[in-house]
Amino acid sequence: MKNKKMKIARIESDLSQEQLAEIVGVTRQTISLIESGNYNPSLKLCIEICKALNKSLNDLFWEE
Repeated sequence: MKNKKMKIARIESDLSQEQLAEIVGVTRQTISLIESGNYNPSLKLCIEICKALNKSLNDLFWEE
């Protein structure tokens, strides 16, 4: 399942995949894989992404 919420939050924060990756300490490819639904990030990485995008875990990673 694609993570559209994360992609939208990243774009709203005016960050590229490369910039977000640098902030959270992963590669741009990792961010791309998460957004495309081809990578299941660790809880630690999810939390770091949420902090960087000023969102909660529910905002970005909870499936409705």
